[in-house]
Amino acid sequence: MKSIKYSHRLLPFLGANLLIFLTLGLVSSCLTPYQPDTQSIGRAVVVEGMITDQPGPYVVNLTQTADYTYSGLNLLVTGATVTITDNLGNQEVLKEVLPGSYQTATNGIRGTVGRSYKLLIRTSAGKQYESSLELLKAAPPITRLTYEYTYNPAPFSNDLRNNWEVYLDTKDPETTGDYYRWIWKNYEMTPACQISPGLNADGFYTGIPCCTACWDINQCYSNCINIRSDAAINGKSISRQYIMSVPFTSRSVYYLEVEQQSISPGAYRFFSSVQKLVTNTGGLFDSAPATVGGNMKCTSNPDEVIYGYFGAAGVSVLPLKVDRSKDAVGVPNGKVIQLDNLAACLPCINSLNRTPNKPRFWDQ
Repeated sequence: MKSIKYSHRLLPFLGANLLIFLTLGLVSSCLTPYQPDTQSIGRAVVVEGMITDQPGPYVVNLTQTADYTYSGLNLLVTGATVTITDNLGNQEVLKEVLPGSYQTATNGIRGTVGRSYKLLIRTSAGKQYESSLELLKAAPPITRLTYEYTYNPAPFSNDLRNNWEVYLDTKDPETTGDYYRWIWKNYEMTPACQISPGLNADGFYTGIPCCTACWDINQCYSNCINIRSDAAINGKSISRQYIMSVPFTSRSVYYLEVEQQSISPGAYRFFSSVQKLVTNTGGLFDSAPATVGGNMKCTSNPDEVIYGYFGAAGVSVLPLKVDRSKDAVGVPNGKVIQLDNLAACLPCINSLNRTPNKPRFWDQ
């Protein structure tokens, strides 16, 4: 019997957490149980971030790998000096807005098609890292977004039995060597800025109201890496590219923004490696974690290992509103919230999962 222990860190790349598994196999006996010694890969910095031609701010997250026994910890790289610079000498030093999370100013540097960008990092310990230059290439427009309702009579919960599959159409340019990545964000207006963990006596979740308009954000992470190369379809249309499945958590309109990113060949290879890694089954011929390296290097110590990717991408965005008020069978499988209007309201804090800023296409 083989016993596998994992040393891993969760790496969220732009609005997507990417899972880097640092694994070593240990063999134990089926007849005589024992606790084998644990081996581990050394501590390493993990970088994730991207600059696009869309309005900022842009975020760079710095974390560290951990031994499997500390997998529940979030090892953050704090106090670093993080700089984005382009090939013309324009640059911006990012501000650490949260521990390990560095952000450009709202009206700071913005990606420009045709320019190349790199990331420079200097830690509080004096270690220096940098990425390779990334050319920002324009993304073709999304031609249209469509959705189709499907129903699976299998005994799943209603949000899994009822789905609206979202598809994208676009046109690949005549030029060769185009690579795509698709991500999505769902915005849902919420009246409650804090929700009880359990049900109240009436069978509802108790919510404390927000002081202002507020939207919860749901988006894809490492389990939905969606990439494609134009190697087999150069210059042709891309039709019915699957994006995501809308769950039946409510009968209200499901608001979605889909991004089509034009990424570099290096970024495509990186995401492809991570995609293979996160779908590993533990078989003999699965990819080794060392294959996921990225485009970062340590300039103060060339022998030091560093993981992750800093990319530059042109982006095309299109919104979609999915009508869930008809077709669906049964009762939505979402939380029903009962507001406590006697409680003092809470501010809507801008974060990865929530925003007080109205989505740009919300009223369209």
